Amino acid sequence: MKSPRRTTLCCMIIVIYFSQATPNLNLESIVHPLILREHELAGKEPLRQKRAVASSRVAAEEYTVDVEISFENASFLEPIKTYLNSLSFPIQGNSTDQATTTVLSIEVTTVCRPTGNEIWCSCETGYRWPQEKCLHNLTCQEHDGFPAGHRCSCLKGLPPKGPFCQLQGADVTLRMSVRLNVGFQQDLKNSSSALYRSYKTDLETAFWKGYSILPGFKLVTVTGFRPGSVVVTYEVKTTTPSPELMRKANDQVMRNLNQTYKMDYSSFQVITSNETKFTIVPEIIFEGDTVTLMCETEVLSSNVSWHHVERHSDIQNKSRFSVYTFVLNNMTSISRLTIYNITQGDAGEYICKLTLDIFEYESRKKMDVTPIRILATEEMKVTCDNNPVSLNCCSEINVNWSMVEWKQQGKINIPGNPETDTDSGCSRYTLKADGRQCPSRLGGMRVTYVCEFISEHGARGSKSIEVTFASVANLTITPDPISVSEGQNFSIKCISDVSNYDEVYWNTSAGIRIYPKFYTTKRYADGAESVLTVKTVTREWNGTYHCIFRYKNSYSVATKDVTVYPLPLEPNIMVDPLEATIPCKGSHHFKCCIEENEDYKVTFQMDSLSFLAEKEVNGKQVCYKYNFMASSVSRCPKKFNIFCHFTNAANNSVQSPSMKLNLVPGENIMCQDPIIGVGEPGKVIQKLCQFSSVPSSPGSPTGGIITYKCVGSQWKVKKNDCISAPINSLLQLAKALIKSPYQDAKLPMYLKDLSVSTGKVKHEVSSFPGSLGAIINILDLLSTVPTQVNSEMMTHVLSTVNTILSKPILSTWKVVQQQQTNQSSQLLDSVERFSRALRPEDSTVLSINQTNVQMRSVVIKPGHPKAYKQSFVFSDSDLWGNVAIENCQLGNLQRDSSIVTVAFPTLKTILAQDVPGKNFANSLVMTTTVSHNITLPFSISMTFKNINPSGAVPRCVFWNFDLANHTGGWDSSGCYVNKVGEDSVSCVCDHLTSFSILMSPDSPYPGSLLEILLDIISYIGLCFSILSLAACLVVEAVVWKSVTKNRTSYMRHICIVNIAASLLVADSWFIVAAAIHNHYHPLNETACVAATFFIHFFYLSVFFWMLTLGLMLFYRLVFILHDTSKSIQKTIAFSLGYGCPLVISVVTVGATQPQEVYTRKNACWLNWEDTKALLAFVIPALIIVVVNMTITIVVISKILRPSIGDKPSKQEKSSLFQISKSIGVLTPLLGLTWGFGLATVFQGSNAVFHIIFTLLNAFQGLFILLFGCLWDQKVQEALLKKFSLSRWSSQHSKSTSLGSSTPVFSMSSPISRRFNNLFGKTGTYNVSTPETTSSSLGNTSSAYSLLN
Repeated sequence: MKSPRRTTLCCMIIVIYFSQATPNLNLESIVHPLILREHELAGKEPLRQKRAVASSRVAAEEYTVDVEISFENASFLEPIKTYLNSLSFPIQGNSTDQATTTVLSIEVTTVCRPTGNEIWCSCETGYRWPQEKCLHNLTCQEHDGFPAGHRCSCLKGLPPKGPFCQLQGADVTLRMSVRLNVGFQQDLKNSSSALYRSYKTDLETAFWKGYSILPGFKLVTVTGFRPGSVVVTYEVKTTTPSPELMRKANDQVMRNLNQTYKMDYSSFQVITSNETKFTIVPEIIFEGDTVTLMCETEVLSSNVSWHHVERHSDIQNKSRFSVYTFVLNNMTSISRLTIYNITQGDAGEYICKLTLDIFEYESRKKMDVTPIRILATEEMKVTCDNNPVSLNCCSEINVNWSMVEWKQQGKINIPGNPETDTDSGCSRYTLKADGRQCPSRLGGMRVTYVCEFISEHGARGSKSIEVTFASVANLTITPDPISVSEGQNFSIKCISDVSNYDEVYWNTSAGIRIYPKFYTTKRYADGAESVLTVKTVTREWNGTYHCIFRYKNSYSVATKDVTVYPLPLEPNIMVDPLEATIPCKGSHHFKCCIEENEDYKVTFQMDSLSFLAEKEVNGKQVCYKYNFMASSVSRCPKKFNIFCHFTNAANNSVQSPSMKLNLVPGENIMCQDPIIGVGEPGKVIQKLCQFSSVPSSPGSPTGGIITYKCVGSQWKVKKNDCISAPINSLLQLAKALIKSPYQDAKLPMYLKDLSVSTGKVKHEVSSFPGSLGAIINILDLLSTVPTQVNSEMMTHVLSTVNTILSKPILSTWKVVQQQQTNQSSQLLDSVERFSRALRPEDSTVLSINQTNVQMRSVVIKPGHPKAYKQSFVFSDSDLWGNVAIENCQLGNLQRDSSIVTVAFPTLKTILAQDVPGKNFANSLVMTTTVSHNITLPFSISMTFKNINPSGAVPRCVFWNFDLANHTGGWDSSGCYVNKVGEDSVSCVCDHLTSFSILMSPDSPYPGSLLEILLDIISYIGLCFSILSLAACLVVEAVVWKSVTKNRTSYMRHICIVNIAASLLVADSWFIVAAAIHNHYHPLNETACVAATFFIHFFYLSVFFWMLTLGLMLFYRLVFILHDTSKSIQKTIAFSLGYGCPLVISVVTVGATQPQEVYTRKNACWLNWEDTKALLAFVIPALIIVVVNMTITIVVISKILRPSIGDKPSKQEKSSLFQISKSIGVLTPLLGLTWGFGLATVFQGSNAVFHIIFTLLNAFQGLFILLFGCLWDQKVQEALLKKFSLSRWSSQHSKSTSLGSSTPVFSMSSPISRRFNNLFGKTGTYNVSTPETTSSSLGNTSSAYSLLN
């Protein structure tokens, strides 16, 4: 730029004007250069030209012109600025035929000042040099360290070809508001109203005229009105204006708006989102980091505030927060918020707000704070075997971690080598441990290793890995050699010198694991031991055994050899005869047989005599015989026992079962048989079936015992318990199986053989009751073996059960039942044990269908979607049944529990009768089991086909194995009839608890004659009771002033009134309880609980107020010289009368309702079978009855025989005597009521107790009216005086007038005043009516029984 020699300063101004000329106007013709000297400011014309540069931006008919002005004196600049700022825009220019020009605004943009030998040109506020000028010209920013990459604001020299400084930023939308001091009208909320449109039009016109002076102005729009006088919100679209120019525009708005709008100039506000640079470091923020939030803006202001949106709070400098704001190079405002040790609570949206004049520049940014999550195995087990082990930690979010540190804590120090992989965000710690670092005495020592990840900004996250170091166990086993004979016992103790292990087990040299029930393992502080114990040894136990302690993949093994010498077990020695009769001069062969051919020494022992036996081999059976001669005994007749002793190579012996020998004179013998033997008339003997005349197969002997009786001269079979040879063989194998070390491995194959064999010998089972019993015994033995049963094993079990429950064998069951055995119960118990051990392979329903048994099973998985509902149909028996368990019940089960239901159509005919012997099961028998223990109440719903719907009353029962001396019997406890249909009965049972019907398990069935009778008594009695109690309260209110003239009488009537009121409320809730129950289940559970609570509370209140009455009487007579104020007595009375019952009632419901065992399932009254909650009523009531009776006796005796000095006044004595009469009558009546109620608890109680109990309960109100109120002579006198004939007319007129004008419950009512006096209260009371539960009226007799 060529400058005149005397020029000291130049400036460029931007002129924005509006012209009606065409867009092709040549701007050069209207731009005039201007050179001002000092004297030219006085109004002289310019002397010479200066280069003018004009630029235009065509936007409709608006033009922008850059004008350069040069000064010789720098002091001219400020006056020029002041002059320009004082101008009022718009300025109307000269009009011609072609154009009319209006100047909208003039602003100074660029100022060039001499600096040394250079000219520095800087931009005014709000303007910046274009980026290309900063790149191609020498800037002066390097002197002040302006950040690289920013648009510059200072150049060395004026660019020769322009352009000059430009408005900074792009187009922005300014959100503005201004207040009109006029009243707000609702039409301003309606954008379609005339008022809204009028305001909008006028305001937008003024806004257009005012804001059109802004550079880059495009649009202004009114967006709405809100109250607060009237607040106008509007938006202005323009480039970012300077505060000075915005104030000018606002002035123009004020001038162009009608004054009736009363616009408040001071209320202009501008909110703009400019190009503020908001940064957060670091980008990924962890808890504990130091975080920096920085706002940079080119608006120069130090008025910056920070706000946390979620906390609704401004951020100030304090312990963890630091705010620092500064202006850099007079060009950029920077505010820095530093948060130290950041937490997740600091997360959220932050606002950085800069305020300049009326402008608010805000920028928002959301910040997330993430906890450092370290992934690692929390527990590890390491064996000290000098092998490398790696501990690994990985961060869930991979960042460039500053450092990863490993630390350890523990009694032993085992260091390792850390390695960190920055790419994966993982760190590995490799350690080696040998026996020297973790000696055996410290086996199982725990060391905690901590890996800590540290971020670049200070956050720390750690994870602990607990490592258990275990040295290789040194095992010590029982040193002595083990040699035993069959039938004996042995134990092997295996001791480890370390206590840490994952598993301990025993196996054989062949690698077969020993069944766990044979060994126990204990852990101690400095070691462990495992003991293998065998109580009855069989020859299967002969061999080598390994005691194995496993820790991870390290095994410590100790070995022991066991030598088992053959020796028959006592139950396997078959003797013949079991009992024999021999003439005094006769003889008899005795023999002992076993199913093996070993070399034993066998002797027969009789008293002190011993005889060698003769060996005889018959196939697989070996018998040892001895021929006994009666002549070898000195005395006859005589009875003694004979045994045979088996001695093996180890010199161990076993004694056989005894054989009874009876020596009798020959003339007494009547029955003779070569196989059975001889006997006297009436003699009963037993023989093993294989030695009897029962046919037997040669390969497999018949089992069991047959009983003979000598009748006349013939032996008759009295009882046949013989077991067919195939079944007997299976029975012997089952007995051996439960002693086998591999019983769990052998069980599946055995169950298959049992199923196949039972099906083959079905006809033999029907012929031999003993075979049936043997199969039941086999199932009973085997059901104790398994811990888990699979579906194939269960199929074999049910196949066997199906065979023995088939209809052809039912006649054999009858024979078994006649012998009064519990084998039917034993069978059911065995099936249930197998069911509990069943673990199906998947969660689908397992279904097994046989003719006489069906099974359904399902495994409950997490989130099980459906309820358990299964159906059973037996077309051959014309029976069906369903079982259902609701979804909410399944949620209480443990994970992976299996539910198994088994249904039997024929079992009903063989299970024993119930206790009274009258009723039999006449439908399906269904048993449902759950594999895991159930801790919460568990409800099961079942539906049975009713075979005889027109017959006896159905009862829902379950088989209780504990009844009848553990032989089992039907029990209805815990089950109730839910619904009786035309051909079905629906039951609900809880097998974990026992329930009864109200207080009596035998309470009448709905519809029975007894039930109808109790209903009639209840309805009539309740009417009398409620009316009597109401009458009692009315009488007390009428005679109150006349009968409460002394303290004793006052307290007595307080008690009587509260007794009557409590009983009245209790009877009302009693009706509610009867209405919401239908004998089987409550119609509304919540209402039932509420009714039970209030019945409990108010009936207890009746008793406690009677106790208060008794104690008050005792106090007045015993503590004569001690006088207590009336207020204290009332306080004590109300605390005792209502406080104690409230505490008892609340504690009872609080302790039982969370488990849903507060009420009974079939009545709205306190539970008995589950929680004994009924005792919370019975015990206090009976105690009070006893206490009151005792007080009555003491008081009456003291009144009749007063001590010296005891001289109560005549009036006091009369009151005391009335009290004693009341207590003496009321207490026995109430006590007898509940006494008869308790009598109904016992099963089978007489119906008379039910009737008496209902009568006394129903007429309690009448008893209180008669004996507690009207029996009082003072009350009688007061009533006669109140309603005497001489005063009848006046009293009648008064009462009529009062009754027509005053509500009975208003505070001005005499009755109301007397009621308030009764309770010692004054004031205003609101009487509210409780909601009534709409339900069908239930039977009342059952409800009355629940009061027990």
